[in-house]
Amino acid sequence: MKQYTTEQINQVVNGTLKGSPTIMITGVEQISEATTNQLTFIGEKKYIKLWDQSRASAAIVNNSLDIEPGENRALVRVADADLALASALQLFEPEPPKCEPGIHSTAVVDSTAEIGAGAAIGAGCYIGPGVIIGTNTKLYPNVTVLDDSSIGSETIIWSGTVIRERCCIGNYCIIHPNVTIGADGFGYRPSPDGRGLVKIPQIGTVEIGDGVEIGAGSCVDRGKFSATSIGDGTKIDNLVQIAHNCKLGRSCVMAGQSGLAGSVTLGDGVIMGGRAGVKDHVTVGAGVKLGGYTGVISDVAPGKTLLGSPADDYRQTLRLWAAQKQLPDLIKQMKKK
Repeated sequence: MKQYTTEQINQVVNGTLKGSPTIMITGVEQISEATTNQLTFIGEKKYIKLWDQSRASAAIVNNSLDIEPGENRALVRVADADLALASALQLFEPEPPKCEPGIHSTAVVDSTAEIGAGAAIGAGCYIGPGVIIGTNTKLYPNVTVLDDSSIGSETIIWSGTVIRERCCIGNYCIIHPNVTIGADGFGYRPSPDGRGLVKIPQIGTVEIGDGVEIGAGSCVDRGKFSATSIGDGTKIDNLVQIAHNCKLGRSCVMAGQSGLAGSVTLGDGVIMGGRAGVKDHVTVGAGVKLGGYTGVISDVAPGKTLLGSPADDYRQTLRLWAAQKQLPDLIKQMKKK
């Protein structure tokens, strides 16, 4: 069992310790569920009242909060509790499932594939012709990498992922289970006789930069031509759809069930809340924030924060929502007149 004193945790997160430095911490838990010898965190004022009721032995707290540790407890004061908690969680992170370097006996690896030093190819994987796998990259069981694709170094690909032909994934990426990279883009046109649909060939690729993380069950479609591209450091949640020929900048964030239609461009640092969506051929400027369920149908200037569907400035949308709540009473008043 991993365990650290409150002083050791304080040093790791570069905080200021108040209370006992020798309390032994064996794990991390949310404030309502924590027990003795566990660490929790308090990042907002509304959670202060839970501290007295909590059985946690220590907490990481924001400097701005007025709170005392109490008897036989400790507080680690920091500028940002969320970021400090990330460092603390790394201390208690368990070892990942084993995926030993080398090629498992049940994996199928084409003779023309290049496998880097220290790479691990798990049970049941398929590696096609011309594939390149970088050094120390891990492919957990049952990953498929089709012809002429490449994966950089120190990347982790979890089970069930399919990387189709001619796609490129960078270094230090994490691809979670059952991701599909390089499926055909959704392109159809009515047939000349009006009795069916003509499939538009999708002959492009996918290019994923360094340090990208893609959540379970997400899909990144290949381009109709050229490439669908995802910039360095971008983080994509579970069940996200990225359509053909989209261009994502650096360090974008897409929350669960959000989606991009074809040929969308996201500038650097765009943040999309859950179920937010962007119409095809729309450009969203750098630093834009889209709230959950926001529907974007036209270009957005850099730095904007939008809500609603169709999307509008968040202040205007909040005023509209507030006004809508008054409509039933207004209608009753009008009927009386």
